[in-house]
Amino acid sequence: MGDVLKLKNSVRAGIRMPFAALALVLSGMLILFSGSGCANNAVADRETLIQISTIDALMNGLYDGILSLGELKKYGDFGIGTFENLDGEMIETDGVFYQVRADGKAYQMPGSVETPFACVTYFDTDREVKLAQGLDYAQLQKFLDGKLPTANIFYAIKIEGTFSYVKTRSVPPQEKPYPPLAEVTRNQSVFEFHNIEGTIIGFRCPPYVTGVNVPGYHLHFLTKNRDAGGHVLELTVRDASARVDDTTAFMMLLPGQGSDFYKLDLARSQQDEVEKAE
Repeated sequence: MGDVLKLKNSVRAGIRMPFAALALVLSGMLILFSGSGCANNAVADRETLIQISTIDALMNGLYDGILSLGELKKYGDFGIGTFENLDGEMIETDGVFYQVRADGKAYQMPGSVETPFACVTYFDTDREVKLAQGLDYAQLQKFLDGKLPTANIFYAIKIEGTFSYVKTRSVPPQEKPYPPLAEVTRNQSVFEFHNIEGTIIGFRCPPYVTGVNVPGYHLHFLTKNRDAGGHVLELTVRDASARVDDTTAFMMLLPGQGSDFYKLDLARSQQDEVEKAE
């Protein structure tokens, strides 16, 4: 209990930011934070998945940025998400952020840019597996599931190599009043890559995160030259290996008081819309 009180005090003394934080450590400790304080790295260790906002908030059109990439980088060197106004797909690899815009091209982004939704962690390989040639996206997910010790924790996934085919998407920036994400993705830009070398990164989340994140696999692609990519819709493996980082803790940073998040009705499940958008 003393450690919890110390942690709460450190939060009160933390950097002022426009969000509240909810930290859930899966070893059994549940800590709630509220107000304008920022949870420090006492809970955001290398085995923690840090998430900005919720997937259902994004589905409802909450696209205003709530955290800069410069601040987000303090929580991890690996991750995915999107940008303020839902402007394209985010990929963070080796501590560098890239934005895949609606033209399919990837651009390195400065720390001043903000995000409304993102997931990051520090990537440390716990297991590595060679992927069979010809695996498609559905087969890849089934194969990786068979290599994991449990479906009930988070996993960071990094797949590197050559792909016979990768199909991705991105979306253009939106203007207020923001449409819901399911409407945006009906007009998404789709890109196809053939015999392409690159990296696929993202997360596998447990089934109980419905409404908070995307249950199952959520992956983004970046070419080896880091000049194109997007949200993965389909793929075919040619010669690649997958590395997995078991991630046993979770911390979520929520938009703060005064934001539209406080007015949002999140009682209705958005899972059907999430599956369509994915």
